[in-house]
Amino acid sequence: MVEGGCRCGAVRYTLALDALPSTYACHCHLCQRWTGSAFSLQALVPEASLTVTGPIAIYEKTTDDRTSTQRVCAVCHARIYNTNTRRPGVAVVRAGTLDRSEELVCTGHIFTAYRQTWFVLPDGVPQWPEAPAPAEFAALMARPQAT
Repeated sequence: MVEGGCRCGAVRYTLALDALPSTYACHCHLCQRWTGSAFSLQALVPEASLTVTGPIAIYEKTTDDRTSTQRVCAVCHARIYNTNTRRPGVAVVRAGTLDRSEELVCTGHIFTAYRQTWFVLPDGVPQWPEAPAPAEFAALMARPQAT
């Protein structure tokens, strides 16, 4: 079981997983704006593995090709996870909300064409200037986290 929660403690969640999930860094401008940082560190997990307790507020954003449903703590507004209509059954968990986030290893970088120029991409870690091919990315995220 993997656990996490928001910064104020009002929202807690569990992931029915045996180990920490693989994570990736998204360097797109939307993630930079959402986090107020250089990128967002995220994990793709089966939505059915996620159990959330506490007050959740929902924000939906619809674009030409999908609707993204963001879940944030209704108290401190920390972003917990989102789903979108292009990936049914998949939750995108904000990796920094995991209780053991210091143990995570970033296994890929996407939208690197928009990365902050001061951020040096690590050698040997897969990276894509834009969105990777869905099957290729799913295979990378399905691997157990390397340590």
